[in-house]
This record gives sequence, structure tokens and C-alpha cells, in this order.
Amino acid sequence: MSQEQTNLNSDGMTEFVAAIDTGTTSTRCILFDKFGTPTLMHQVEYPQHYPYPGWHEQDPLDLLESVYIVMDCIADKMEAAGITFDAVKAFGITNQRETTLVWDRHTGQPLYNAIVWDDSRTNTMIKELSGDEGPDILKDKTGMPLTTYFSGLKLKWLVEHVDDVRIAMEEDRLCFGTIDSWYLYNLTGGPGKGFHYIDISNASRTLLFNLQTCDWDQSLLDFFGLKASILPQIKSSSEVYGNIDHGPFIGVPISGMLGDQQAALVGQKCIRAGEAKNTYGTGAFLLFNTGEEVKYSKNGLISTVAYKAGPDYPTHFALEGSVSVAGAAITWLRDNMELIDSASEIGELAAQVHDTGGVYFVTAFGGLFAPYWDSAATGTLIGMTGYTTKAHVARATLEAACFQTRAILEAMNADSGVNIHILRVDGGMTNSDLAMQIQSDILGVEVERPTMRESTALGSAIMAGSALKLWGWDVTKPETLDLVNTAGNVFFAPHDDAKLRQRVYRLWNRAVERASRWNTIDFVQEEVETELQNKLTIKHENGDEKKEQKSKH
Repeated sequence: MSQEQTNLNSDGMTEFVAAIDTGTTSTRCILFDKFGTPTLMHQVEYPQHYPYPGWHEQDPLDLLESVYIVMDCIADKMEAAGITFDAVKAFGITNQRETTLVWDRHTGQPLYNAIVWDDSRTNTMIKELSGDEGPDILKDKTGMPLTTYFSGLKLKWLVEHVDDVRIAMEEDRLCFGTIDSWYLYNLTGGPGKGFHYIDISNASRTLLFNLQTCDWDQSLLDFFGLKASILPQIKSSSEVYGNIDHGPFIGVPISGMLGDQQAALVGQKCIRAGEAKNTYGTGAFLLFNTGEEVKYSKNGLISTVAYKAGPDYPTHFALEGSVSVAGAAITWLRDNMELIDSASEIGELAAQVHDTGGVYFVTAFGGLFAPYWDSAATGTLIGMTGYTTKAHVARATLEAACFQTRAILEAMNADSGVNIHILRVDGGMTNSDLAMQIQSDILGVEVERPTMRESTALGSAIMAGSALKLWGWDVTKPETLDLVNTAGNVFFAPHDDAKLRQRVYRLWNRAVERASRWNTIDFVQEEVETELQNKLTIKHENGDEKKEQKSKH
């Protein structure tokens, strides 16, 4: 039998699970069949807003509109292919994590733009809050350092700087959520009807979640000056949260939600303790499944929830190392420096040279994440001479994510006591054979890239299907996924000798030292906050009409 034939139900109709995947710059909707094969896909980008240095915002209504567009376009493609809408049995949602949204419980309208995960406006708050104990002040409970990365600081900033947000919290009509919460709330009916839930993996990224109790923690809320009434109810990563309330897929259950990196872990089928993957997107994120045990890092990594396979199943945890800038550096070369016309050109340009000619690019546009945790580091291009060409800069850009991955992998090996000999990878940068070969050379280990690289979307689809036991899928029984995503893999083995590998890594660490703790002057932040306060005294009357129109679909 062919796969198409075995993918029919008793009525002869092909069945699918749909995944909504919102990354940092775009949203996609993908239909997966029982083999994890992407059958139809539509993608749309949405605007990014950078109002000040280090700030990154998105309009929540742009995010929501992107979801409606991709769902409508998938419906159109299904019609064109002769596939009925009821062939879609479930929806999964996966999202850029930590991005912080606030809206009015009564009206459903956003009260401010979403503050994106890589936004660093809260840098000056860290020292004030951490005091003598330093940035690890909350690590025993949250598994994470106090940094600009996570949602708690962003939420505190909103309450302190945006009157509409503060007043709404005081009046118990403020809703906080990550992107999964915002989508679920609106797709299931919005004000008065929609569900205000958050998946446990996203909840664990807020600094408000206690890893030991797997619940919100009042002492953490008190630390940030927040009220419990703003919080969504925590749910597992795989259960029916509600049904879609409108549009072509009305009545279809939403039954899987995961943060994007946890979704990629599931999509790569790293669901046993000891398995790991690295996703190269806007940033890069290496996750190591530690099973049902919380392991705290002594080497600069964070402890986080991996997933919870259902309401009655135990929570699985992971060690994670995050690189704040990976693919974003390629976008910067294209849009800001105009060294390339499209992101796909970087591999060809970098291949024109055999090395970087001594150039190192520390891509700390918003500080450095694991294992350095230096929010005052800045982007640094060092080692240039009259010999340097744009090809050397392009290659140094690819190497930057690979060097940072090595730093994380070494920390992970030390924390876990297990040396990872094969690194599973996915994400946009893995499309470049050169980038993956460079990664293997820098690590000295084999890199494994799947032929089907939509691991993030597939992970949320697996969770959605598993909640319904569709096709027998059950994340708690890995063998039920044996036929999923078996299209094959490509392997990259290291070429460089150990001596060269150590020398270039030593030079990389020298470059990191020079980029570290550079951004220590606060006058820019003070000017920004003064200007912001002036702006926030003006009601955005012109924007209100636009927002109301966009929220109707």
C-alpha cells in the first residue's frame, strides 16, 4: 500500500492535523498527514516595530490577522485540491516564546504592542531588582536568571510605564498571555467567550512559574508587583482547550499548544530523556530532554518545561541554551548592511572564502544569552584588515551561531554528564549545507539534519493529534510515532583537526570578551523613557478605529 492509501479513514477521506506556527517574523499554517508529511502550507509575514534602540514590538492585531489569513488561505487551497474542511481533525498552536501581550478582559482589545522576546528595554531594571543576590535571585524556583529575555520583566515594565495597563490590572480586567494565549482566546470566541489559557511550556518562560510546583507562584508575582488576576490558567501541552468559534474551520478542536522550541523537540521526536536538538531560527535554541526530573545548571543554562503530554501525565523538563541572534544576523546583513539581496545568498557568498581571514562577529545585538548571560554585551565585528571582504563577513556571520552553539553544548555536556555525539538540527539556517558543515567542524561532532525540516509545526501537530489519539498517536508511547517523519536525514561529519578547532574557538572567546559589558551607559534609556511617557499621555484615537476594524474577521 502507498502512504496515500494508508492515510484514508473508513470513509475513504484523508485526514489531517493543522499547525499554526508563529515565529518572530511570520505565521504559517501547515496541514500534516498521519506520517508527518506537510501536505499544504501558507505563510505570511507581519510588520516588526523597532521604536528605539534595543526595543522590538509587534501589533497584537497584526499577529491575529496573520492567523486568519493563513487559515483562510489554507481553506482556499483545500478547496482547490478537493479536500473538505472536515478533513482537518484538530489544530495545534506553536509560538515564539516570552513575547508578552496584554489586553482588556471586557473588550478584548490590546492595551499595548506585544513586547518581543529579544527586546532589551528592561536591562536597567535587572540590577535594581536583583540587588546583592545577582541575576540568579529567582533561579531556585524558576530555573532561569533574571534577564531581559523572559516575560516577567516585560510585564513589570508595562505595568510601570503604561497607564492603561496599570489601571486595568488595578481593576482586575487585565489579561496577560504569551502568543498561544492570545490566539486561543480569540479563536475560541474572544471577550466573554474565549478561553484564557496558557500551555505549561510557555508558562515556564515567564519567571512567574515555579518548576517544583508546576504552577504560578505568589511570591514571584509579589517580586514583580503583579496580581494573580491577570494570569491565564495553565494547561498541559496536549488536550482539547476549546473549539474554533468562527471561520472555515468552525467547530474544529484546538488540542495542542507548545512554545516553538519545545515543539521542535517533539517534532524531532526527542521525547526520551537524554535526547537533544538545536533549532536555528531568528535565534538558536538547544534543548536537552531531562525527563521527569528538573536539572539545574551550574554552567549557565536554564531549566525549563519541555512538555506535558496531557492533564494526567507527568511534566517533562529540559535544559536549554539560547542564542539570541542566529538567522537574525543574516537578516541584518541583508536589510541593514545590504551585503546580500536575499538570505539564501549568504551560503554562496561565504563559500567564496575558506575561512574568515581572522574576522569574528559577536552578534550580541541585544546582549548575549546562554551561557554568557551578558545583557550589556553589544554586537562586535573584530579582526578586520585591508584583506577583509564581504565574503569573510558573511562566513563570520554563519560561524557566530555555530561558536555560540558550541559554548552551549559544552555547558550541556558538563551539566548532564553525557557527551552529545550527534546534534539533531532544524530551522531556516539548516538549509545551508555550508552552515551545517561549519557547525560540525566547530563542534567536532556529527550534525544530523532531517529531510523534512518543519519540526516546530510538526511538534504542535503531534501534540494536537495525540490529545485525540488520532491515528494512534500517543506522545507517552514513542513507538506510536515510529512512522512519523521518516523521510531520511543528511549527516555532516567534522573535517577540521582538533588543534585548529581549539585555536579558532579560543579566538572566538577573545572576541566575546571584547564585546562583553560594553553597553553600560544608561543615558539612551533615560531619553527613551522620557519620550515614551510623553507619547503615552496622548490617546491613540486614530489607532483605535484601525484596531477595531482589524479585530473583526
